[in-house]
Parts: sequence; structure tokens; C-alpha cells
Amino acid sequence: MGSMGPVSGSAAPERDIDDLPRNDANYTALTPLWFLERAALAQPDRASVVHGPVRYTWADTYRRCRSLASALARRSVGHGSTVAVIAPNVPAVYEAHFGVPMSGAVVNCVNIRLNAETIAFLLEHSVAEVVMVDQEFFTLAEESLKIIAEKKASAFRPPILIVFGDPTCDPKSLQYALGKGAIEYEEFLKTGDPEFNWKPPKDEWQSIALGYTSGTTSSPKGVVLHHRGAYLMALSVAIVWGMPEGAIYLWTLPMFHCNGWCYTWALAAFCGTSICLRQVSTKAIYEGITKQGVTHFCAAPVVLNNLINAPASETFLPLPRVVNVNVAGAAPTPSLLAALFIRGFRVTHTYGLSETYGPSTACAWKPEWDELPLEEKSRLHCRQGIRYIAMEGLDVVDPKTMAPVPADGKSYGEIVLRGNAVMKGYLKNPKANADAFAGGWYHSGDLGVKHPDGYIEVRDRMKDVIISGGENISSLEVEKVVCTHPAVLEASVVARADERWGESPCAFVTLKDGAAVGSDEAALANDIMRFCRERMPGYWVPKSVIFGPLPKTATGKIKKHELRAKAKELGPVKKSRM
Repeated sequence: MGSMGPVSGSAAPERDIDDLPRNDANYTALTPLWFLERAALAQPDRASVVHGPVRYTWADTYRRCRSLASALARRSVGHGSTVAVIAPNVPAVYEAHFGVPMSGAVVNCVNIRLNAETIAFLLEHSVAEVVMVDQEFFTLAEESLKIIAEKKASAFRPPILIVFGDPTCDPKSLQYALGKGAIEYEEFLKTGDPEFNWKPPKDEWQSIALGYTSGTTSSPKGVVLHHRGAYLMALSVAIVWGMPEGAIYLWTLPMFHCNGWCYTWALAAFCGTSICLRQVSTKAIYEGITKQGVTHFCAAPVVLNNLINAPASETFLPLPRVVNVNVAGAAPTPSLLAALFIRGFRVTHTYGLSETYGPSTACAWKPEWDELPLEEKSRLHCRQGIRYIAMEGLDVVDPKTMAPVPADGKSYGEIVLRGNAVMKGYLKNPKANADAFAGGWYHSGDLGVKHPDGYIEVRDRMKDVIISGGENISSLEVEKVVCTHPAVLEASVVARADERWGESPCAFVTLKDGAAVGSDEAALANDIMRFCRERMPGYWVPKSVIFGPLPKTATGKIKKHELRAKAKELGPVKKSRM
């Protein structure tokens, strides 16, 4: 036999059995926009988006998205343009995920809980040429634009301002916006062509979406996503969850959070139905399940905690069908997963970041777990698991050497990812990109372990690790135990200065209804510490317990930086004992 040729060190392209080229018939840039065109053909009369009295079919949605794309194009909004959307989960936000990129522009869904100063930064940084805003958030957009106008003075070019009217809201805010010169969304659509011949991107690396991370210590970073990743993740998120054709999906998750974890595009691929929620409440979730046939919804643990601890007047049990829940945004506790299982919810536990199109790992269920006791099932299920189908690389490594840590469930390292479902990068931020992609992997900033079965588990944000007497303590591990106390609804643990140990765990706790503190605050705090002492190493036990509501982001994540500031205000723990 002849030589097989060089196996390494050669710049020559990899050999193939042929020299057949790509052509227009066999190669097309990947984009999720085609999913909408197909849905309109496959299920033209099926409900696509429902919001209160408003109901659209897939044929309607395709026409409306083409009208939006056309109306934008007629105003010279297209390739190189950014369109900002400031709104809760209403139909127009769903339509923007297709209509904006159909024009060639990039959609930037903005967190509605940000203040005007932060939104002004985002709009200026992204050079938003169009601002689409819900009527109830118009004054927020107005204030943000005023900040930019005062800063830029004569150089300020006001964006096209479009307001979403909502029949479920007081019309006064809509009238105010129109009086200020905003264009009403439905009127804007009428200026477009519902048969608009939109063009897919020539290059799948073309940007489709921009989303800003919640910057707590510095300006937010703009995460840029491409059409290829959006296409692959839209299919991946549905496949990993087992989402069937025609699923009825309740929008408890904000669409502004990682583009609704790509379910905006996935629902078109699977011809599902979106049930919009302006405001999330336990009652609204149960009514969606019982009255609108909801089969799937996503939520952070805080929403699910409220769901299982709601008063009987707001719950509808037993469930009329199996309801599929995708939980991410923060690590759920084993006790939460067990409670959901008992109530008939089928939970898929996932993990990810804005930089990975939302969730990109899942705790894939193993059939042999079915035979395990509930507590053991829940313990295994609260791990973050393995990579999504569309994510090619996932590991836990020493961040300095990039060497994988042993798969022993004990050795800490940084969780890193790579593949088609990693962002293009941060907009106009080369320093942050160099740090994020160092060593050929995306660095999550999360600390984790890898178990013998290859499943990863998040132990903490690297910045949230508590170092007490030279020992590393995972705040998440402490939180898991605190949350199993019968009086505790939710808890967050941060480092507090300690005169003896340098740092010690400080637990911020929200109690369940009926577990009043009052004059027994010290007694209950001592009982929580006793409870923990019986279930964890002594140095893990919180040395201080503070009661009250936990500060949260719009997506239900606990604002640990605010809790760390509160812990700092409390001063050091005096003469702490293990």
C-alpha cells in the first residue's frame, strides 16, 4: 500500500473522495427565518400567537412579519441597522424576531426592568435606528432618548419611534405616545407589503440578534448572535426538551432574555402556539394550563418556587395533563425538583448563558433513575448535565492551564464551552472578547465539577465562592440545604467578613407564608443554623441569617451583588465559631 500522506503539520486541505463544489442548489446559509414560511404553509389556520382577545394564525403571522420587514426596508432600515424592542411578552415582540431580520437588520430585545440610564447606554452603544416600545414603557424609552439627546446635543439623530398598542391596557399611555409623535405599530405595518419578497442572509455568520448582559460592576456587554447559531439552537432546544409538533407554549420566560432561549424561532419550526403573558403570576400559569391547554413553559427557579408554594385558591391540581417545564436561569434545588415531580410537572433542567444562545447543557434523564428514591432522583437531576446537540464542546478545566479536571465530582474548575452555539462575540469590545475566548474556548466564569458519569455540575460563579479559613465553600451547595428547611421559601448565600475565619457564609432567607418571624427571628435563625449543622460540614454552616425578600433581576435571578453589599454593611461576624 502507498503512503497515506502527512497526518499533521500540513496546511493542505483535508482530502475528500470528490472535488464537487457548493452551488445554489445544494448549499444555503442557515437561518431560522425559513421556519416561519414553512409554518404558514404547513399550518396556516393554526393559532400562532394568542394574547388576551387577540389571536393570530401562522398565515397571519407570516404576513405581519413580512409587512414589518417591508415597512422597515422602505425606511432604509436593513443590513447594518439595529432595531431595539422594549416590551413585555406581547405579539409584536414575537413578530420582531422574524420581521426585523427579514429586513436584514438586527433585533435587540431590551430588558424592561432596566432604568433609563442603562437603556440610554444600550441604545447609544448599539446605534439603534428604530425603537419599538410597548405603550406602558413609552415614558421609559422617552426618558432614555432624552438622556442621549442631552449628551449628544446637535449631533443627536432621533430614531424612528414605534409604539405597540395593547387592548388589555389603559389607552391613556398609548394616546400619550401618539401625542409625542410615535407611530402606532398597526399603522406602521400598513405601510409595508404583506407579500414582501424578503431575502435570507447570504452568509449565515450575519448577525440576527443583539442582547446585553446584565452588567453589575461595569457597563453591560452586547452579545452578538448569528443566523447559523439561531437556526441550530432553535432546533436543538426543542429536540432536547422533546417538544412535539403543535406544542402550546406559555410565555412565562421574557422574550428579551436570550431571545426567549430561542423558543421564539423553535415554535415556528414546530408549528406551535405562543400564549403571551404581560405579567407572570401563579394564577396566570395555572389558568394557562387549565383553560388554554398549555403543554410547555420555561421558568427560573423563583417562578417555580412560587408555583409550588401558592395558596390553594390560586392552584389547579391535579394537572389536566403532563406539563413540561424547562428550568434554568439559576440552579434549582433538589427539594424544588422533587416538589414539581410530585405535582405532575415533567422537568427538564438546563443551563446556559446569554453568550451561548441561552441554555446549552441539559441534565439528560437516564431510564435507570426511574427506579431510584425521589430524593436521589432529585439530587442527580439538579446537576447541569451534558452539552446540547448543537453545542460541540463542554468541559470543566483549570482556567490557567486549560487542563480538564478529573471526573471525580470534587475537583473544581471553570466550565468552558465551544461550538456553533457560542456567540460571535461582544459588540465593540475586543478586550472582553480576548478574555472570553482565551485558549479556544468560551469561558463561562462559572465554577463546577465533572462527575464520573461525565455530567457537569455548577458549584458557583467564580466570584461567588466563599473562602473561609482557607477552605472553598460553594454558596450553591449551602443554599440547597438551607432551602430544604420547612420554613424557607428561598435563600441566597454570600460571603460576609468574619473576624476569625476571614469570610463565612451569610444566608439571606425569604420565608414561606405562615412562617412569621416577628419576635422569634433569632430563634428561627438559630433553628436554620442547627438544621444546616446536621446536614453539612461545620465550616459550611451560615454564621448569620438575614430575613426578608431577595432582590431579583427581570428573569428571576437573585442579585447577589446587592446581597454582598448588604453583607458588607453588616460588618464582620464577631468571634465566629465553626
